[in-house]
Amino acid sequence: MSKEKISLVVPCYNEEEVLPYFYEEFQRVAEELEDYSVEVIFVDDGSKDKTLELVRGFAKEDERVKYLSFSRNFGKEAAIYAGFEHADGDYVAMLDADLQDPPSLLPEMLYAIKEEGYDSAATRRVTRKGEPPLRSFFARRFYKLMNKISSTEIMDGARDYRLMTRQFKNAIMQMSEYNRFSKGIFGWVGFKTKWIEYENVERKAGETKWSFWKLLLYSLEGIIGFSTAPLAIASVLGLIVCLAAFIFLIVILVKTLCFGDPVAGWPSMTCIILLLGGIQLLCVGILGMYLSKIYLETKNRPIYICGETNMETEEK
Repeated sequence: MSKEKISLVVPCYNEEEVLPYFYEEFQRVAEELEDYSVEVIFVDDGSKDKTLELVRGFAKEDERVKYLSFSRNFGKEAAIYAGFEHADGDYVAMLDADLQDPPSLLPEMLYAIKEEGYDSAATRRVTRKGEPPLRSFFARRFYKLMNKISSTEIMDGARDYRLMTRQFKNAIMQMSEYNRFSKGIFGWVGFKTKWIEYENVERKAGETKWSFWKLLLYSLEGIIGFSTAPLAIASVLGLIVCLAAFIFLIVILVKTLCFGDPVAGWPSMTCIILLLGGIQLLCVGILGMYLSKIYLETKNRPIYICGETNMETEEK
């Protein structure tokens, strides 16, 4: 009787410092899961350091190691998609190489699926110890905002780290949009998910590739991808401004008829003009962001281009 297979998808971008530690941890966990066939799929997202060189070395020594290397940097979302596309395990897990997603949780996640009947086991951080306070504050506000304006539930503190059945993975692959936001996609496809809580773990080595600006842009990707609330807000703002202008017009008319027409101060007029101009630009900007996503989708460009691999592949 053949063993059930677990495929671990690991996106990598300039992770040469931490990869040896990750590979060591992978070997330890694979031994613990001796009743399963475990493989790891490293997806090199156009790294500029020795990430690909290290992965090649692992693959030469260990047949359980598979890898894909992009022709350039396409982003973490593309790396996740590529890894899922080539993962053929009965169970598929996605985790980061920096060991902030502890591989040691895999047996517990597997138990939740096999014995408790869940379709996926996902992780969430209950603390953000070691993370900059400003980033933690905005992260919490983002999760609260998303759950208010979107029908797709996103758990506060949720990580991309999760183990899922093949059925769950196949459902994700049906969502082949170019503009991807995995946290939203995981929630949108549904199924039964068990959340496993753990305290924040700092990187084993190296530095994070996620700056505050990149996280902000990524959060906007999620808002636009899973909510039309910004468009509704723009419409409401326009309605409020029109109503305010109408009321202001009535006030001026009554004031002119009753008290004459004194010359108004130019500072107040300038402020009103700037306010209206700002609201117009905001609404046009919101509309433009949605249009830009439609524009990119209609181009139908591949989500990634594979430059090198030790697996059978075809460009998507």
